Amino acid sequence: MSSINPKTATRDLRQFLSLLEERGQLRRISAPVDPDLELSAISDRVLSMGGPALLFENVIGSSIPVAVNVLGTLERVVWSMGLEDPQELEELGSRLSLLQQPKPPKGLRETTQFGSLLWDLYKARPDRDFTPSCHQKVLTGEDVDLDRLPLIRPWPNDAGGVITLGLVITKDPETKTPNIGVYRLQRQSKNSMTVHWLSVRGGARHLRKAASLGKKLEIAIAIGVHPLLVMAAATPIPVQLSEWLFAGLYAGRGVQLTGCKTIDIQVPSQSEIILEGTITPGKELLDGPFGDHMGFYGAEESSPLIDIHCVTHRKEPVFLTTFSGRPPKEEAMIAIALNRIYTPILRQQVPEIIDFFLPMEALSYKLAIISIQKDYPGQAKRAAMAFWSALPQFTYTKFVVVVDKQINIRDPRQVIWAIAAQVDPQRDLCVIENTPFDSLDFASDHIGMGGRLAIDATTKIGPEKNHEWGEPLTRSRELEEKVDARWKELGLEDLINKEPDPSLFGYVIDRIIKKEQLKYLVKSYPSND
Repeated sequence: MSSINPKTATRDLRQFLSLLEERGQLRRISAPVDPDLELSAISDRVLSMGGPALLFENVIGSSIPVAVNVLGTLERVVWSMGLEDPQELEELGSRLSLLQQPKPPKGLRETTQFGSLLWDLYKARPDRDFTPSCHQKVLTGEDVDLDRLPLIRPWPNDAGGVITLGLVITKDPETKTPNIGVYRLQRQSKNSMTVHWLSVRGGARHLRKAASLGKKLEIAIAIGVHPLLVMAAATPIPVQLSEWLFAGLYAGRGVQLTGCKTIDIQVPSQSEIILEGTITPGKELLDGPFGDHMGFYGAEESSPLIDIHCVTHRKEPVFLTTFSGRPPKEEAMIAIALNRIYTPILRQQVPEIIDFFLPMEALSYKLAIISIQKDYPGQAKRAAMAFWSALPQFTYTKFVVVVDKQINIRDPRQVIWAIAAQVDPQRDLCVIENTPFDSLDFASDHIGMGGRLAIDATTKIGPEKNHEWGEPLTRSRELEEKVDARWKELGLEDLINKEPDPSLFGYVIDRIIKKEQLKYLVKSYPSND
């Protein structure tokens, strides 16, 4: 697997927070802060300017401190995985792609790669921890009180306090295979919560199977886990591997697990807090509304009710949380990292794809830009169709823009040029109507059903064009080298390697972000002069 950097390799949330503090990426806040609306408002403002993770040490109504914005930058997401450079995420994805569609190796090099991956799988097996720190305190019966937790309410019309970054762990009632997901949970009483999950998720499938067997579904919620475990739970491939093994592959070592006190489920032994409970099939309460990643409030829905009958936690636990909304948010930063990991996997599924990008401003999955090696007419449409079916998470992507490999897909100016210069709407738009869709997408004509649009912004070849196109504007390499050689003579040496200022061309987003980041840095690290 990727080379884990010992400087960033950490075992639990506390070690990771210490790493962030050592690197100037954690700010402790000792002033009293209300978890109802105020805490998320402060965190949102800091996150939007690229600021540090925050540890609120004096949360009104609870003795438990709250950590937020822990994964608020791509840099911190990379560190959470024991890496230093975002480019290493693609190396990780290349190894994982061997698991997505394994095939017999050809030659010594592929045999060596596959053998190395098998060794990684062996090392990634979960370990059993018989002295788990998450069991330092055990509460049962009347001592179970969710009101002691610093549950945040991020938006004014949210229905109540929520858990947002807990690992929700269930087990198939027949096969005993675990499923780990990250779902929103809403407090309903001092000892009950509703869980909001889509019907296609593993936990929902387990509940349906439990109902068919006439059994309750056991469920555990692990709060305050290492962020790497959150990343593993958010990665839906390959489906035949357990998330524990996947997390072990990410970490380069097995996850330490321990059994719960009252149910037959294993949980990360170094979690800060564990909630143990059961779901009675058919027992539901209204959940929501809550602000969601689309930038709107989601609808109120009837959701499964969890009866919590045991709480365990470490001494002086830390509550890890986050919140949804329009980007930038932590979920968007996680998506950027996953984008890098998915790239080699996607290339294996659709070989002509050179690169792909899911812009954060498009909610990290609603619009995809892919560049291809174009070799034949109609290939752009084929690539778009293949993209939609390549991985489960691309099912809800509304727009796919396909460009030539020469286009830098992470530069919006180049992408806009390709659309404006190489697209004829009556020829290059492909609309697919009435496909299964995200129920949170209110732009759809019917909730749960929507259209998709592929835009072919590639150079047209063969029968794709009915007339000759003008020759693209280029300069010879000799001329460019001549200008390079005379640059200093011309008195322009101070302009070497400087990127164009987007604000000079009507773009304001980059300028605003840089301005806010500069203001934050000046305030946080004042000059000693």
